[in-house]
Amino acid sequence: MTTAPWRDPALPAAVRVDDLLSRMTLEEKTAQLYGVWVGAATDGEGVAPLQHEMAAGTDWDKLITLGLGQLTRSFGTAPVDPAAGARALAAAQRRIADAGRFGIPAVAHEECLAGFTAWRATAYPVPLAWGASFDPDLVEEVGARIGRDLRSVGVHQGLAPVLDVVRDLRWGRVEETIGEDPYLVGTVGTAYVRGLESAGIVATLKHFAGYAASAGARNLAPVRAGTREFADVVLPPFEMALREGGARSVMAAYTETDGVPASADPRLLTGLLREEWGFTGTVVADYFGIGFLRSLHRVAGSEAEAAHAALEAGVDVELPSPRCYGEPLVTAVRAGAVPEALVDRAARRVLLQKCGLGLLDPGWRPGADAETGTEIDLDPAGNRALARRLAEESVVLLDNPGGVLPLAPDTRVAVVGPRAADALAMLGCYSFPSHVLTHHPGVPDGIAVPTVLDALRDELPDCGVTFAPGCGVDGTDTSGFTEAVARASGADVCVAVLGDRAGLFGRGTSGEGCDAEDLRLPGVQAELLDALVATGVPVVLVLLTGRPYALGRWAGRLGAVVQAFFPGEEGGPALAGVLSGRVNPSGRLPVSFPRTPGGQPWTYLQPPLGLAGEVSNLDPTPLYPFGHGRSYTEFAWTDFTGTGPARTGTDGGLDLSVTVRNTGDRAGAEVVQLYLHDPVASVTRPDIRLVGYRRVELAPGEARRVTFRFHADLSSFTGRTGDRVVEPGELELRLAASSTDVRHRARLTLTGPVRVLGPDRMLRCATAAVPV
Repeated sequence: MTTAPWRDPALPAAVRVDDLLSRMTLEEKTAQLYGVWVGAATDGEGVAPLQHEMAAGTDWDKLITLGLGQLTRSFGTAPVDPAAGARALAAAQRRIADAGRFGIPAVAHEECLAGFTAWRATAYPVPLAWGASFDPDLVEEVGARIGRDLRSVGVHQGLAPVLDVVRDLRWGRVEETIGEDPYLVGTVGTAYVRGLESAGIVATLKHFAGYAASAGARNLAPVRAGTREFADVVLPPFEMALREGGARSVMAAYTETDGVPASADPRLLTGLLREEWGFTGTVVADYFGIGFLRSLHRVAGSEAEAAHAALEAGVDVELPSPRCYGEPLVTAVRAGAVPEALVDRAARRVLLQKCGLGLLDPGWRPGADAETGTEIDLDPAGNRALARRLAEESVVLLDNPGGVLPLAPDTRVAVVGPRAADALAMLGCYSFPSHVLTHHPGVPDGIAVPTVLDALRDELPDCGVTFAPGCGVDGTDTSGFTEAVARASGADVCVAVLGDRAGLFGRGTSGEGCDAEDLRLPGVQAELLDALVATGVPVVLVLLTGRPYALGRWAGRLGAVVQAFFPGEEGGPALAGVLSGRVNPSGRLPVSFPRTPGGQPWTYLQPPLGLAGEVSNLDPTPLYPFGHGRSYTEFAWTDFTGTGPARTGTDGGLDLSVTVRNTGDRAGAEVVQLYLHDPVASVTRPDIRLVGYRRVELAPGEARRVTFRFHADLSSFTGRTGDRVVEPGELELRLAASSTDVRHRARLTLTGPVRVLGPDRMLRCATAAVPV
C-alpha cells in the first residue's frame, strides 16, 4: 500500500481517492461514513437528545479493523486534562491506523459553539453576544484562536457555527444564534467560519436548514416556514458562509419542513446545496438524526430504510455513532435494497476531505505536542484578553434615563439577584461547565470565571458593596425578598442581577430543549424586581440571559438597564467595567426586546400587516428595537450624501456616505446601520431590513467618513415564480442608529427589466470608514 497512487501527495486528490475507493470493500467504505462516541452515556444522563435511547455499546477493537470515519468528542464528553486528552487521542488514532488495511486515521470532531467545549478551555461569549458586538473582525479573531486550540490537541472538525436566524424568542437555543436578521447572522457567522478555517479546522454550518423556525418555539418541532421565508430569511447566512467563508461541512437539521425531514430531503441537501450552490464538502448528521428518521419522523420503517433515505438525500456521515450506516446499511446493500453507488458517493466525499487534511499521506502522525505530552494551555492570557474584548463590546446599555450609570466610585451599592454571585451565570449551554460538568459534581470548573459581585467589588473597592440573592433563578420561593429589600433600602443604588441558567433539556431556563412558554422573567424574578423598585432606590437592572425578556412592565421605572447575553468567563469584569464607566458600552441588540411577554413569534422583519395597526388591539412594537444600544458619549452624523432621487439599472447601485463624529468627552463606538425599505413589490416584503453596517471606534472629537456601496442585488427577494429577482421601482435607503432611529434617507429608483439572479449574486454591502 505504501506505493499505491492514493498514497502519493503529488497526485490530484480526486485521482488518489478514486484509486483508494477501488481497493476498498463495501464494509471498509461504510466504515468511513460514521463516527464512534466511545464515552457516550447510556444511563439517561446524556448531553444529546435521546442519547440514552440511541447510544449502544461498541466493540471498539472489532470495529476499527474496517477503518473509521470520525471520532466523536473525545474531549467534550468528560473532564480530561488537555495534555492527557491529546495523548489519548493520538494513541486512539494510531490504533485506528494500525488496525485497518489502509492505515487511515479518523477525523476527530468537537463542539466549539462559544469556545472549545473542553475542560480548562476558554469560555467565550455565546453567539448572540457576537451579534451584539456588530464586530465581524473580532469574531474572526476569536474563531481563529479557537481553531488553533482545537488543532493543538489533534482535532480536525468543529461543529459550529450556528447560522439559524431567530424566528421565535421563546426557543431555548436563541443563545446559540447570532440574531434575528439574516444579514447580521450571515456576516458575523461567516467571519467565525473564516477564523476556524484559517486554523485548518473544518467548520460545520448548522443547522441546515430551518431549525430555529420550529413551531411553537419547541425544540425539534415541525417547521412551517413558507417558501419565501425559507429562501429569504433562513438560507442566506448558509450561502454566505459557504461562498465567502469557505466552510467545508454542513450539518443537517433535526427538523422537518412541510412534511419532509431535512436529513431525508434531496432537494435541500443535493439540489440546492450541491447542484445550485456548488458545495463539495461533507454533510454530517446531527447526533442520531438519521435514526430519528425512523423513531421520531417515522418516514422509515427500519434503520436500513433510514440509511437509504439519508444517503439518497445527501447525508455523508452518521454522527455520533453507527446505528444506521453500519451493519444495517451493509446488509441492505448486499440485499440490493440500497445502491452501492450511494455509499461510494458519500465515501468519496469523506475521503476527499481526509485527503485535504493530510490524513491519507504516508508518514502521517497525530502531532508532536500530542505525542510528547507537552503541556497544553487552552486558556492562556491571550485567549482571556480576546474573550474580555468580545464581552465588553457585546454588553448593551438599553436605557440610562436618569444618568445613574456610570456609578460614582463612592456610591453605596447593593447587589441583589440570583445571577450576581454564580459563575455559571456567565456561561451558555454549550460551555463545558454547563454542558458537561453538571454530570461530574465535585470537579472544578477548570477556568476562572469571576462573578458580577466579585468583579464589581474589585472594580469599585470603595463602594462597600453588599449582597443578597433575593430568590433563585426559577421556582417560587420568595423568602429571600426581605433581606434583598433591606440591602437595597440601605444603599444609594441597587444593582439587580437577574436572568437565566443555561442547561439542557429542561434543566435550565435557556439552552437546548429549554424552551419558554412566554417571555416573562423566569421564576419570581419579576416579583423581586418589583419589590426592589418599590424601595424608591434607583435600580440598575443587569440581565444575564440567553434570550430577551419582556421589560415593558418596568418601562420608565428603572435607573438603567444593561443586557449581556452569556458573556463568557470574562463577562463579570466586562460588566463591572460598564457599570463603573471604565468601559463605554457599545453593544447593539441583535434581537428585538418585546414590551409584553406574549405575542410571539415576532421579529422586526415584518411586512406591513405584521406591524401595529388599527385592525388589531394587540401592538407588537418592541420596547427596545433591533440594533438599539446606548453609549456614555454622543455622536453627530453630518454631511450626508446620497440624498435626492437617483436612478440606476437593476444591476446598478448607489454610494451613501456620512461623517460620524464623537462629540463627547470619552472614547466610544458607534454602529452605523443601513436599512432597505421597498415600498412596492410583487410580493409582500419586510417593511425594513438590514443590508449593511459598520462599527466605528472614535476618540473624543474624532470623526470618520463612513461609506456604504449599496448594490441592487441586496434588494433581491424570491418572486412569485420562485426565482430570486431584482425588480425595477423605487427603494428607500435609511442610515440609522437602530431599526427605528433613522438619521438619513435616500431614494433610489431602479430602472429596466426584472433581473433574475444566480448563485453569483452580491451578498454584502461594501463599507469603508476613513478619518476626516
